[in-house]
Amino acid sequence: MANILETRNLTMQFGGVTAVDNVDFKLERHELRCLIGPNGAGKSTFFKCLTGQLKPSAGHVFIENEETTGWDPHAVARLGIGIKTQVPSVMDGLSVRENIWLAAYRTHGRERARRFADDAIDRLSLGEIASATVGRLSHGERQRVELGIVISMEPWLILLDEPAAGMTGEEVARMAEIIGELNAEAAIIVVEHDMQFIRSIAKRVTVFNQGRILAEDDVDTVMNDPRVRDVYLGKKV
Repeated sequence: MANILETRNLTMQFGGVTAVDNVDFKLERHELRCLIGPNGAGKSTFFKCLTGQLKPSAGHVFIENEETTGWDPHAVARLGIGIKTQVPSVMDGLSVRENIWLAAYRTHGRERARRFADDAIDRLSLGEIASATVGRLSHGERQRVELGIVISMEPWLILLDEPAAGMTGEEVARMAEIIGELNAEAAIIVVEHDMQFIRSIAKRVTVFNQGRILAEDDVDTVMNDPRVRDVYLGKKV
């Protein structure tokens, strides 16, 4: 299968600290990949280099064979990529429906925006709070709103940074279902700490440690890798 995203020797330094160290990474079309690792391993920095939130110190990022190294986030998004950052990026003074409709409008135009917004709201079970002001919502609800914004743009590649953070057990289970559904339509990269959540969605996992890729394989192989247990998962998984 063709690679739709690739990095070559990607490096990100902050002063004398190398957060991402010569990382080579490939993602295939319609693949679901989870990035895990201990705090400070480099996975979130790597994610930000992919999305344009950080400009790499060295190396290259390619999306659909086009070099996007150092592009701004809005330019990356225009390629049809949905990005959900770790901190929900929503407009607090607007309602849930207004936030999602605006995203759909930017992508699909006025005539089609309502349909895409309504579909995202239904898919994420946001109907009961669709008229609520986003600034009054819980963190978990805000996470779902931001995912609704991503879905409404109908991306072919979705990048999610800790989508289960701050959610209840029921919300986490539903998020896992939604990601599975979305994977039928789009390739997905998920950065996440919740290992139970990772188990419920993962097909292939990339483990970061000290800025480099420590292991990369199917979820069961990774979870039973002694190196991974030592640096991140502990002795019991």
